[in-house]
Amino acid sequence: MLKTFDFILIGVMTATATVTYSIKHRAELKLEEVKRLESEIKLEKDTIDLLRADWALLTQPNRLEKLIKTYDGELKLAPTDPTQLVQPIELPMLRDELPAVEVADDKGDKDGKAAKQKKTAENGRKPADKIVTGSVKP
Repeated sequence: MLKTFDFILIGVMTATATVTYSIKHRAELKLEEVKRLESEIKLEKDTIDLLRADWALLTQPNRLEKLIKTYDGELKLAPTDPTQLVQPIELPMLRDELPAVEVADDKGDKDGKAAKQKKTAENGRKPADKIVTGSVKP
């Protein structure tokens, strides 16, 4: 009986050692994967820092001004006029934000100015400036 019990204990010890070794091996593989991912993250962060520095150099006003002077004949660039800028109120709205159709009131207001002012007050928006731009049809 003692021999059978010894063989059972040796088998349990061997199984335990095998399970312990496999768990240790999987933990080491996961640790290597974590280290690899950390190094990839560091490389990406360094690349982002390098690209930001490169962008800062490329967008320096002095450099851009020299490029404009160099390629002025080919590009025919001109400064932006203040009238070319669009106010946020002039940008297209979403369909559900469109105001209701304006109708002349009963008092003979054929332009519907009173209705327009009322709609503007309801929407909480001020009327658009009368600036004529090239991007929005008047």
